[in-house]
Amino acid sequence: MNDGADLTSPRHGSEVVPVDPYGRPGFPFLQREPGRRELILLGTSGSVGVPSIGCDSPACRSDDPRDARTRCGVLVPAPQGNIVIDTPPELRLQLVRERVPMVHAGLFTHGHADHVTGLDDLRICSFRLDEPLPLHCEPSVGEQLQTMFGYAFREPPAEAHSFAVPRFSLHELIPGQAVDVLGLSVLPVRLNHGRLPILGFRFGSFAYCTDVSEIPEESFRLLRGVRTLVIDALRDRPHSTHFSVGEAVEAAKRIGAERTWLTHISTELVHADVEARLPPHVRPAYDGLRLPF
Repeated sequence: MNDGADLTSPRHGSEVVPVDPYGRPGFPFLQREPGRRELILLGTSGSVGVPSIGCDSPACRSDDPRDARTRCGVLVPAPQGNIVIDTPPELRLQLVRERVPMVHAGLFTHGHADHVTGLDDLRICSFRLDEPLPLHCEPSVGEQLQTMFGYAFREPPAEAHSFAVPRFSLHELIPGQAVDVLGLSVLPVRLNHGRLPILGFRFGSFAYCTDVSEIPEESFRLLRGVRTLVIDALRDRPHSTHFSVGEAVEAAKRIGAERTWLTHISTELVHADVEARLPPHVRPAYDGLRLPF
């Protein structure tokens, strides 16, 4: 239901003019320093969040706000609008928390529930665009989205009001082939999540590699020259589908990243404890972290 609030973000050429529905200063559409943009890590937890239901681990009992983690997602301000990487279950809360008034496109790493089930939260954005909101993913992920959210890829019933049903369009991503998304060059990079092939993304000297247990040799080549890396580090113990902290540090070293941030962090890791034992150029990420790219 439209409550009368105008939350649109009209386009003016290649610039997006944001409107903050709450009238507050500061939002991550365009940065105040010319030529400088910052992306936002919307969520940094493993698949069950931190704290998780019924969990009594030190991380789940922690008073440190950095240990309060929602599921993984990223907000990337591009020249012509905002991109989200994945649509986690808490997407609406994340975007409101970070004062993001509009999303114009989506990228997907893979189709697991903790990365896609917030998709319907973008219905308000597709309504304001007045056209299908583009979603960029591999074909297998597109099929999953159409199965889970079939109503968003069909013409709505004649009796449905315009705000009732989101509208999305699918656009294929091919690993190793860069695409333009809202004026930003995006390079999909093949990663392995256990036996599941998924995608990481590179934007210039920045790369995002969540839910990874193996980086193929060709992908190491594609990641050469990355200066800032966000990479999966679920826990200290080995895991069949995720890097451990030690494995993430070693992968970052091989890539040659100057600065590395660990994400997809489980209930087994306390932020301050991990931070204290990492090399100076590696740090655990946290929800709301802003990184220049």
